[in-house]
Amino acid sequence: MRKARVKIHNIETGILKEENNNHYIFLYDSIYEGPPISLTMPVRDKPYEFKSFPPFFDGLLPEGIQLEGLLKRHKIDKKDYFEQLLVTGQDLVGAVTLERIDSLDE
Repeated sequence: MRKARVKIHNIETGILKEENNNHYIFLYDSIYEGPPISLTMPVRDKPYEFKSFPPFFDGLLPEGIQLEGLLKRHKIDKKDYFEQLLVTGQDLVGAVTLERIDSLDE
């Protein structure tokens, strides 16, 4: 299982988890009171569950020549969207950033 800490303007909003290759969960922190990470994902206590890579996070991924460079440089599979997001997570367009949570951080 892979996890990422999701932030807006460097304020923790919640955790994105990949439970297996086809199941993803995003859960806002219980103490988070700021704006939602996306208008399609309002702040709530209940987790958001997805059977494929979440559309909001997919929209943050690089495309075209930038994607090809990322895949080659980091030796990432083109279909491994979660790893792509983890690698680019500190340099995304907009206010949202992500950082990998290592199993030791849990």
